Amino acid sequence: MREQTDHPAVRRVIDAAARKGVVLDVQAFEESTHTAEEAAAAIGCELGQIVKSLVFVAPGKDGALDGIVCLMSGPNRVDVARLALITGERDIRRASAREANELTGFVIGGIPPFGHARPLRVIMDPDLGPFQTVWAAAGIPTAVFGVAPAVLRTLANAHVAPLASAPEAVA
Repeated sequence: MREQTDHPAVRRVIDAAARKGVVLDVQAFEESTHTAEEAAAAIGCELGQIVKSLVFVAPGKDGALDGIVCLMSGPNRVDVARLALITGERDIRRASAREANELTGFVIGGIPPFGHARPLRVIMDPDLGPFQTVWAAAGIPTAVFGVAPAVLRTLANAHVAPLASAPEAVA
């Protein structure tokens, strides 16, 4: 790992944290950390410590799409029905890559939990809470930062709610 602060997308994440009084130590990798598994392997941490920033959309009042970012623990998947109940949005769906980029200002694989192009609702998986440090994308697919879950919640203005689907039964 090496320190990474010179990319404009990474700089936006660092600056967003700094506005809330938090200094981030952003680390870059030669290999992709695009998936949670790749990130955990590169960092040398548990899969559960990886924060996946997943973007969903719902119809807005003005015909535009409202974005919702779900901060999920690495092995977990969003239960869309639970997300709909939590947000009060009936017609919610996963954002396309283009929609996610337009809403957040970042590309999939590098979407951070905060520092987005516009204000977005953020829901945080409670399964991230037990870890001392969790790792999130820092604006590009090869950069991450570590942070305590409580600090992450503050930085992202996140609402913590159980939105993970139930583990699949093993036959």
